[in-house]
Amino acid sequence: MTLSSHFAILVVVVPLVMAPLVAVLPSRSGTPWLVATLTAFVSFLLAIGVTQQVMAQGVLLYELGNWPVPFGIGLVIGPFAALLLLVITGASLGALLWGRASMNQEVGEEHQSLLYACWLLATAGLVGITITGDAFNVFVFMEISALASYVLVSAGPSRQALTATFKYLVTGTIGATFYLIGVGYLYMMTGTLNMADMADRLSQVSDTAPVLMASGFIVLGLALKAALFPMHAWMPNAYRYAPTIVTVFLAACSTKVALFVLIRFDFLILQPNLGDHALLFTTILMPLCIVAFLVGSTVAVFERDLKRMLAYSSVAQIGYILLGASLVSSAGTTAAILHMFNHAIIKAALFMAVGAMVLRYGSSRISDIAGAGKSMPWTMAAFCVAGLSLIGVPLTAGFMSKWFLIQAMLEIEGIGYLVVFLILVSSLLAVVYIWKVIEVAYFQEPASMPQGEPPRLISEAPMPMLLMIWLLAIANIWFGIDPSLPLGLAGMEVQQLLGASR
Repeated sequence: MTLSSHFAILVVVVPLVMAPLVAVLPSRSGTPWLVATLTAFVSFLLAIGVTQQVMAQGVLLYELGNWPVPFGIGLVIGPFAALLLLVITGASLGALLWGRASMNQEVGEEHQSLLYACWLLATAGLVGITITGDAFNVFVFMEISALASYVLVSAGPSRQALTATFKYLVTGTIGATFYLIGVGYLYMMTGTLNMADMADRLSQVSDTAPVLMASGFIVLGLALKAALFPMHAWMPNAYRYAPTIVTVFLAACSTKVALFVLIRFDFLILQPNLGDHALLFTTILMPLCIVAFLVGSTVAVFERDLKRMLAYSSVAQIGYILLGASLVSSAGTTAAILHMFNHAIIKAALFMAVGAMVLRYGSSRISDIAGAGKSMPWTMAAFCVAGLSLIGVPLTAGFMSKWFLIQAMLEIEGIGYLVVFLILVSSLLAVVYIWKVIEVAYFQEPASMPQGEPPRLISEAPMPMLLMIWLLAIANIWFGIDPSLPLGLAGMEVQQLLGASR
């Protein structure tokens, strides 16, 4: 067997094994950041290799210890999982390359070895959730990533990070517990934890009370983890008070992984075996998604803090993603998967630009960045590009997502036109809150300093930050012109998901 045949397991093993090593490195030497970044780089290369294999061969199956599934534990990497692997490992690498200066300013150097170790554990956990074929191992990796994420969020520079972490911990624990209870019911009825085997055996006991209860627990638990409205209360403060480098990473991929599990579990296991579940999935989720993108966008308009504004924007974008999935159609599911990828690069670029401003201005309040368009022109220009993509302007990645979502909605007679109108209203609200930042940065003068103090001289962001911000800004344009990579993988996945659900 060649090394490439083990890429599937190495992509999770490499960060998992390197985390303890990083934890014992001296914090003040800069070595923890270097080792963590090299590890993330290797993981990203492995994810690229896995994606190439999936595009060439289809679904990858990897049996641990050569034990055949369902008796042993297997890894299953399809097109959707491969796309998410690129998002997770790419976000991890990009945030580390971007954020060393931000980490030094907001956290200091004393405990950085432990934080970078938790970073790698969070990465390994998110990757493990994505590639495992075992329903219980989803929970195991979910807890690895969650516990590491709680530590990362709690390391924020203000005491409010602790209360934000507590809310995040309570909500995350409830979500994971609900998921585990649901899996327990399914195991009781089928006698297996392998998801493919579970889907086969579930047909013999479908529509029984334990299975119906399991479906409710699983969907509700994963919706909590994904921050679907109205279960999103943990997210704004977690994003606001976490170190900005952590916010970049979590905003790009954390909720996407929960959405991934929800979509795959529902389409591959629940919908094929529960007669009315697809209709129930649509009936419950669609109204919640519509309210999510309307309320999320409206609250973002009135937010005075950049991080919280973008967090509420994420609530709206999660609504778009699950709206597409709730249609249970080829066009809708394609739009959902495409927007998961596009939203990752949009929000990573925006939070990186915000983080650069926090580094120079020492604040994420919108009123405090007055004049940033003049003092940090390149950073603000990249923010504008990513903001246009968030709005959905043509030739940006965000436009492609909304275009496919609108096309999917127009396939529904009657209510489809109303939902399209509401999507456009939400996009106009995005124009308002992005313009609010642009107006302050470009058209307002900085606040005058108290008498006797010298004027503040704000310089452009450091070059490593600018390079990563603009790499993602250009990616927003690139994937708006040529979305063949995410669109191709989404199309391959939709055939499997809808084939199973029907």
